[in-house]
Amino acid sequence: MKKLYFTRHGQTVWNVENKICGVTDIELTELGKQQAVTLGKMIAEKNLHIDEIICSPLIRARDTAKYIAEITGLPLREEERLREQCFGKYEGTARNGEEFLRDKGNFIHSYDGGETMLKLAQRIYNLIDDLKKDDKVYLLVAHNGISRVIQSYFYDMENEEYAQFGIGNCEILEYDI
Repeated sequence: MKKLYFTRHGQTVWNVENKICGVTDIELTELGKQQAVTLGKMIAEKNLHIDEIICSPLIRARDTAKYIAEITGLPLREEERLREQCFGKYEGTARNGEEFLRDKGNFIHSYDGGETMLKLAQRIYNLIDDLKKDDKVYLLVAHNGISRVIQSYFYDMENEEYAQFGIGNCEILEYDI
């Protein structure tokens, strides 16, 4: 059975400060760079069969993917559809802010200038549908918001479970396609 792998970028300053990054282009911390290198080494040591790395164009994901590609020798390309969700007025605010957490549960809310969860899901679902058409095994390198959409593509989730789902920096998930 064909696999799809997903990882979230390495740590950023805003991760440390508990701020919402969204489409704000935030660089990796030194720890974030080390996390990417460690993940690359783990992929190489486990000899995971991956044909190509596809990453978000945002610098934190792109740099994470570059570190992994350098270690593994895998080809890398950027994919606009893997860009993180735009959280509009909430970008740079606290991840656990009461108003944000309430609005995050409303999947058609655009956060005053951002992107709705439904539009985000449409672009990620379309991407996965496109990737399923060939025989390649991909590692997607993107963001926490993207992780929940990918999880919901493969597994049924309640609204609250979806809104709360997330993974750690450079944690890797595996899916059967």
